[in-house]
Amino acid sequence: MYAYQAPLRDMQFILHTIAGLEEIASLPNCEDVSAELVSAVLEEAGKFAAGVLAPLNQSGDRQGCRLEQGVVHTPEGWQAAYDQFRDAGWVGLALPQEYGGQGLPKLVSTPVWEMWFSTNMAFAMLPQLNVSQAEALQIAASLEQKQTWLTKVVSGEWASTMNLTEPQAGSDLAATRTRAVPEADGTYKLFGQKIFISYGEHELTPNIVHLVLARLPDAPAGVKGLSLFIVPKYLLDAEGKPSTRNDVRCIAIEHKMGIHGSPTCTLSYGDEGGAIGYLVGEANRGLATMFIMMNEARFGVGVQGVGLAERAYQYALNYARTRVQGRDAITGESGQPIICHPDVQRAILSMRARVMAMRSLLYTAAGWFDLAHHHPDPAIADQYRRYVDLLMPVAKGWCTEVGNEVCDDAIQVFGGMGFVEETGIAQYFRDARIITIYEGTTGIQANDLIGRKILREQGATLYELIAEMQQTEPALAHSAALTQLALPFKTLLTDLKTASDWIVTQDQAQQAQVLAAATPFLYLLGTVCGAWQLARLALAAAAKPADSSFDPAYCQSLIELTQFYFHSFGVQASAYAATVRQAGESLIAFDFAQA
Repeated sequence: MYAYQAPLRDMQFILHTIAGLEEIASLPNCEDVSAELVSAVLEEAGKFAAGVLAPLNQSGDRQGCRLEQGVVHTPEGWQAAYDQFRDAGWVGLALPQEYGGQGLPKLVSTPVWEMWFSTNMAFAMLPQLNVSQAEALQIAASLEQKQTWLTKVVSGEWASTMNLTEPQAGSDLAATRTRAVPEADGTYKLFGQKIFISYGEHELTPNIVHLVLARLPDAPAGVKGLSLFIVPKYLLDAEGKPSTRNDVRCIAIEHKMGIHGSPTCTLSYGDEGGAIGYLVGEANRGLATMFIMMNEARFGVGVQGVGLAERAYQYALNYARTRVQGRDAITGESGQPIICHPDVQRAILSMRARVMAMRSLLYTAAGWFDLAHHHPDPAIADQYRRYVDLLMPVAKGWCTEVGNEVCDDAIQVFGGMGFVEETGIAQYFRDARIITIYEGTTGIQANDLIGRKILREQGATLYELIAEMQQTEPALAHSAALTQLALPFKTLLTDLKTASDWIVTQDQAQQAQVLAAATPFLYLLGTVCGAWQLARLALAAAAKPADSSFDPAYCQSLIELTQFYFHSFGVQASAYAATVRQAGESLIAFDFAQA
């Protein structure tokens, strides 16, 4: 097992050159964010990730979780690690100070979460749920609910879950059957079953705050009839402390391909008279609030993609440097490490290029979150909010798919040893496989991108983003080090614009073909956005003066990495664009009775 090294140099370069850290630090409520503070936070997070979380990852995977008499037992070391994590204030790093958080920008917290996911994704899923739930409660909860529940969630004293999926419904929330019956005292009694609930039961915290979608007796059909409820594991006494066990039980945990250290639970509500719940926000408006939590979670899952890919890349690079086999392809010298082989070099560089493309895109999007939230100019804030909304399916869908590809490539570098669990690399592939599925599969993300984000406004924000990307082309053309990328970059944007035009100009009768093209279009947009961010990164590297804190060799490597990405992955954009325009017709025409 190879020790984790936090990629602080890469993180710092992106934060300071293209993600806009200095601009965000000048915004209202962000003035305390200095370069020194950010460095200190990242360094401490790196130490915690490498020293506390990483050593538990493999053992947690092997031990897994177990359910005994309704109690879920997490792996050894989980409790001590969570206590340290909570006490250090990591849960509330980017959550509001008024509820006990530290109030740092999302741009600062995003690389920190990358480290958590790199070193122990199964563990980090627990506090990640607190962050997502806190975002929803901030917006929709009453003042009393915030005082009662939100402060405990932000501090990490109590854990959180979100309960959407049911056995008969899957991703179709319109089929939700869980019932909420109003009581005379203003509370509700819930009856039903929820599945695939991460950390739905455990003993790591004295209480768990479940957010549950359910239907009121007079609710309209479909998703418009869903309301959202706080349903705690333990009801509170007069002092606000957990006391009586609520009527919610874990009746099973899943035996999964990966993330064994994270209990995925089936929860039953109301088996003994009804689980007490509290309505959050307006009746029949629960899905809108839950989507706040889901969007936060979806961005976090995208960060899981880059985190797992980074760790797999580090494993593969270290193995390639130490595994001796064959001859050096250039010198012919025998007994050389396999990193001397050109195909291994191609695999390693492919992994690094995609990791940096994902990281650059996600950090830039995190900065957009902050600009949307804090910028004093409403027009600018709205622009970045729309960019975030547009690219959320890409941040989740494309980054998780690419993260899977990188983990798969890492196993290939290991060869036969990658298929052996003792080497440790297989765990990252197994853990990564779920991230393309939960919080909405890649197909669901693609449909959301096409339907809700593009067609609803006839591509207005997409075309605005393409216009912003076009501003990078002249800079490439005028850079001595990067001028050869100007034309390929222009071609990328042309492919994206052509595919976008095709999507927005199809009539209603052709919607099936459009939806058939949704996932290829998501890949196209992700590939182009990755190229755009790496181009910006390379421009920053080319502009770095000799006395920069980033040494010239490192800056040159970023330029060469960008060139490699363009030549290896940017060229795929044309194929995706052709697929968008052409594949749908033959797909719709196919007789699936013959499949």
